Amino acid sequence: MKVVYFLVAILALASSLVSAHDPSPLQDFCVATKERDGVYVNGKFCKEPKDVKAEDFYKEVEPGNPSNQLGSAVTPVFVDQLPGLNTLGLSLARIDYESMGLNPPHIHPRATEIIIVLEGILLVGFATSNQDGNRLFSKMLKKGDVFVSPMGLIQFQYNPGRGRAVSISAFSSQNPGTVTVANAVFRSNPRISTDILTKSFQVDKKVIDELQNQN
Repeated sequence: MKVVYFLVAILALASSLVSAHDPSPLQDFCVATKERDGVYVNGKFCKEPKDVKAEDFYKEVEPGNPSNQLGSAVTPVFVDQLPGLNTLGLSLARIDYESMGLNPPHIHPRATEIIIVLEGILLVGFATSNQDGNRLFSKMLKKGDVFVSPMGLIQFQYNPGRGRAVSISAFSSQNPGTVTVANAVFRSNPRISTDILTKSFQVDKKVIDELQNQN
């Protein structure tokens, strides 16, 4: 029941973030479908309303497996995972963390994020734009605490505790997008020139080569 309570709470918090970032619906719902003979709205074709079922608005979310190099696992509930979110302007993600697990610096280019801790503790934060001096806003959160990160700014979540942690994030878009900073810079396809990265970070070329060749 505690998980249900927190989910209801974060959905209530997220509802205030829904804005014109996603087009407002002009009907009760527009369940996304892969069929291409329906109405096309907000990047998705709409399922025939008479064929819509309760299952289109439901998804069972299992805990992720954070046993990896970063010690975290993100389980998204975006429009691709829950078709009923189409045109509704919000989505969720569950994040599971091992002890010392990290959701590394990343950006959500299309959404503001609000996070609530369900279990454990988390160090969270975001950095502002160059115009604002790249200031860091950071906070240690415990169970039940909430933190909001503005759209398009670099943010992170880290579990400094000895036990596991779990959080739920709500987004002001059905498809917030994610850009992991390290991946975008050092693992782009095709790769960014080492000359550009060497000059940008003011380090030896060998350092850039090692970063680009990491698995």
